[in-house]
Amino acid sequence: MSNQKKSGLDIDLGNLCSKDAFGWAKKTFSNRTNKAGAAALKVDGVFSNMLQFADQRIGIASDGIGTKIELAERTGIYDTLGFDLVAMVADDLATAGFEPTNISNIIDVNKLDRAVINDLMKGLAEACDYSGMSISGGEIAELGNRISGYGAGMHFNWCSTAIGVLPKELEKPFDGTAVQVGDKVIALKADGFRSNGFSLIRKVMEASFGDAWHNEIYEEGKTWGEALLTPSLIFTPVITKMIHLGVQLSGIAHITGGGIIDNFQRVLKANDVGADLDCLFEPLPIMKRLMDLGNVNAQDAYLYWNMGNGMLLVAEETQVDQILETTKAMGYEAQVAGTITAERKITLKTGKSELEGTY
Repeated sequence: MSNQKKSGLDIDLGNLCSKDAFGWAKKTFSNRTNKAGAAALKVDGVFSNMLQFADQRIGIASDGIGTKIELAERTGIYDTLGFDLVAMVADDLATAGFEPTNISNIIDVNKLDRAVINDLMKGLAEACDYSGMSISGGEIAELGNRISGYGAGMHFNWCSTAIGVLPKELEKPFDGTAVQVGDKVIALKADGFRSNGFSLIRKVMEASFGDAWHNEIYEEGKTWGEALLTPSLIFTPVITKMIHLGVQLSGIAHITGGGIIDNFQRVLKANDVGADLDCLFEPLPIMKRLMDLGNVNAQDAYLYWNMGNGMLLVAEETQVDQILETTKAMGYEAQVAGTITAERKITLKTGKSELEGTY
């Protein structure tokens, strides 16, 4: 049985549900045609949209951190989740070229725990400081037994909406139409799983170690729970910096749920091109160990996890040196991962194996 089914999630069904939801949302776009708040991007498959307010071009994106919350409930560590929440929405905006400016959030809880909420908001504030954003709204809703989780403490779900502005350096958001055959693909290295693939992770860990798997030792001085809770590295600052420096990017993919192929095809489909990715970052050590523990094959691992690659940038070869110099100067790891090709498919070379996806 595919680990896609074992995990309890179905990526294809999720994509169909998102397509249905977008279809209904798109029907409302005409309500603001030629008015403030008009939606400018009318293609499906994007994680953010642009709203027109006179001469201001505003991007908006919504997301949450899903079941990674259970790691916090298991470990009692809550002050890093804010980085995951900001990464999900800010980096989605940055993928389209927007500079994230403001965030609003909602915490749905079964019961209130002031100390936990304080830790959550402390982490969110630190993540916003890192990203140059302001927390401009929020809500804490007590929903009783509608919210459940691990253990006896406060259980919660945490989602947010962020907005951003399109920098003056860009004529329009990145939509894939500038991507051309021969362009180079540059990978930005991730620190961990970000907020995706935790349903499969939990199933592997529970099958391997039992219910208290989070207390098992991952390495000296760190449990599995602590290792898996590694906060998301937020890429927004380096993307914003490159845009302001005048780096000419053709497209950006944020590697979240669905892995590299599902997310990168969103950038490629506008021009019916493909990619040969023969020099991606190696899967992180923790990902390799989970693959061994759960007998997860490469195809399923690359479907659910970023496998060490948090973002993929596309640019002409003339821009590569400046991209690598800028990322290094700001403390990010980047490398040329491949090339855009004419054939409508994505090929991943991963060690001894080769994976291929069409769209």
